[in-house]
Amino acid sequence: MAKQSSIDFLSAVEKSLSLATQTPHSEWVSIFQALGRTLAHDITCQKNLPSYNNAALDGFAFRFESLSEKMRIKRTILAGEVVSECLGEHECYKIMTGAKVPDDADTIIPFEECSLEDDTWMKPRAKVVKGNALRQKGEEAALGSLLLKKGTVLTSREMAVLASQGISMVLTYKQLNIAVFSTGNELKAPWERANEDEIYDINALSLISLLEEHGFKASYCGVIPDNLRTATRYFAAMKHYDVLVTSGGVSMGEADFVERALKANGFEAVFNGINIKPGKPTMMGIMDHTIIASMPGNPLAAYVNAFVFLIPLLKKLQGQTNFYHTRLTAINKTSFTMKSGRVNFVLGYHNDGVFEVYGNNKYGSGMVRPLQNANALWISDETDLHVNAGDTIRITSLL
Repeated sequence: MAKQSSIDFLSAVEKSLSLATQTPHSEWVSIFQALGRTLAHDITCQKNLPSYNNAALDGFAFRFESLSEKMRIKRTILAGEVVSECLGEHECYKIMTGAKVPDDADTIIPFEECSLEDDTWMKPRAKVVKGNALRQKGEEAALGSLLLKKGTVLTSREMAVLASQGISMVLTYKQLNIAVFSTGNELKAPWERANEDEIYDINALSLISLLEEHGFKASYCGVIPDNLRTATRYFAAMKHYDVLVTSGGVSMGEADFVERALKANGFEAVFNGINIKPGKPTMMGIMDHTIIASMPGNPLAAYVNAFVFLIPLLKKLQGQTNFYHTRLTAINKTSFTMKSGRVNFVLGYHNDGVFEVYGNNKYGSGMVRPLQNANALWISDETDLHVNAGDTIRITSLL
């Protein structure tokens, strides 16, 4: 069976993202269940922020043109009170933070910049500018203005904005239905006993955890034996998922049984093999309406490639507008080398603007400890041979 030749890194990024041809259906959810969901419509301002002129601090409110060396305190205004205009010449209100400011006052001076005389008169001790400490109605957001864009992922910060508008239900995209499983006769689930000839299924748990860290829930579907007939039947029963994530069974040494089993179910690959290290045997494509992401069998390669290629795809597929990984500028601490002719994924630790390569870039794709000790990834060009200490590089945070 002829195997597709490996494609370059940038083509793999482009082709993987091209699989996101449509977004999920939308549904209304309670604001209490909306955290982490993706907005399916724009949110515009329905209530001015703030909704009325209010005091930014505890102090005295007055009309600036009426400011004098001594001002009579007309009355006190507490938060929640609504007071009609009643100031005369050289008069002021004693007002508390957040309280509504009547229209006959436009400036506020804090308590600590004033002196009191018999609790009836206020004397400013500092110069004040017009409009000081006055929060104007609608100055943060006015009626009709855009607050949140369609495709925004709702964090606790966006939830505060929704709450400010009295929104109790929000239209979001349905969450993707994702399945994760591994392949290999030698694999055992964590709750099973593994003898010396067997290993625990690292990939499924690490990939499910990676997905959840980025806001995606996935079902663990166990281990598929290295058997073409069994795998073919297995895939036939999984077409109701939006995305299937596999690991192992796609390299030449593993007889390509995963690809053959998928093809028996109508699978078409957009690529099979990438000119990268680690993780050359990575395959992605579509089976009917189900996206297939087949990661390498080695744990480090499976994790890193899922991070680089799968996470942006899932974010785009979920309807998110910001789906690319964030890149940072850093200074490389220690010189390291690599082989040219392919793109290298280099793990390291980033702190305070400095990137330090892990293990002098000498580790294997079957390891797991480099992942534990790294929080950043540098992606080389195919022509790179070495990176010098002190070089400025662009890295991607793994967090």
